[in-house]
Amino acid sequence: MKLLFASDSFKGSLTSEKTVELLTKAAREIFGDCQTAGVPVADGGEGTVDAVIAAERGEKISVQVHGPLHGEKISAVYGVLPGKRAVIEMAAASGLPLVPENLRNPLHTTTYGTGELILDALEKGYRDISIAIGGSATNDGGMGCAKALGVRFLDSQGHELDGYGRDLIRVANIDISGLDARLKESKITVMCDVTNPLCGEHGATYTFGAQKGATPEIQKELESGMINYRDIIKREFDMDCDQVEGAGAAGGLGAALKVFLSGEMKSGIETVLELIHFDDRLNGVDLVVTGEGRTDWQSCFGKVMRGVGVHAKAKHIPAVGLSGSLGRGALDITGHGVESLMTTVNAPMSLRDALDNAELLYYEGAVRMFRFIRTGMTIAEKRAAKG
Repeated sequence: MKLLFASDSFKGSLTSEKTVELLTKAAREIFGDCQTAGVPVADGGEGTVDAVIAAERGEKISVQVHGPLHGEKISAVYGVLPGKRAVIEMAAASGLPLVPENLRNPLHTTTYGTGELILDALEKGYRDISIAIGGSATNDGGMGCAKALGVRFLDSQGHELDGYGRDLIRVANIDISGLDARLKESKITVMCDVTNPLCGEHGATYTFGAQKGATPEIQKELESGMINYRDIIKREFDMDCDQVEGAGAAGGLGAALKVFLSGEMKSGIETVLELIHFDDRLNGVDLVVTGEGRTDWQSCFGKVMRGVGVHAKAKHIPAVGLSGSLGRGALDITGHGVESLMTTVNAPMSLRDALDNAELLYYEGAVRMFRFIRTGMTIAEKRAAKG
């Protein structure tokens, strides 16, 4: 029997790699000399670079870039993989945790550092670049990122703007003549699992601005600027970013990557599974085990378990899930290739206790799960023997 383990990390307790280790130990205890393989997986959010590096034996590159407040330089990393592929998490350079709570105001943050990461990858010869755009501290429409790559945003007097959220309202013209020419020969994939347009009630500002520190007054100012930015883009590039799904992601970075870099919007988990050649890993597999910290109705939308389950089902391979806890709508995932679910918790307990004992709980949960599977196999064998 051949088993493949492909679980998301359990935030705050277990890495994806640790789940592979524990599942392997439990499987061999129950099934003896079975064949096992494991691959770290992420959904395009936090941990994506680490997961694909581990899966593909890639490397990390550390770069000094400007943080979201721009004045300070920070050390940010991105991943490089065989085949001259690069994987970037924009949060590494422009993420919300990089801004102290008392300084969070998307009028004064920029994606410039994310552009510097892309630029470094280009300079090192990478032409297949995947960019995960969750967790931003920004609402600059991606101007900072584009500026780092050679785009000039000009006000009505012809002065170049810096590319903060506050500059959106001042954009009068956009000059792309200096855009890095290497981008034309590059494949840019944008890992994005939200469909928000650039402006409006469901746009970048009103959907995500508050969590980045924008008060209602600041949101109103940013939205006015974003509408101006949208209109300039539509006039100069004949693209309406209110009609582009995902343009509002990461404070409008989705729009900039689409308009200026010709980026292809793609599901985060689908991009990760492609990067790690997941379908090839399914060859000859009898059972897939996946999981995550908490499974609920949201797991069916761009998350690891759905992606793994769908790909396993397409090859007629059963998949099961081992999760930290189950919430409302957890069983919805069974409509996406995951046949059944089990939890790691074995008694009523606090979240703190569950986190503190996560490794033991996960291992014991895996043993229980594999015992059930072995029981099913025994029943099948007896039925087959009876003819």
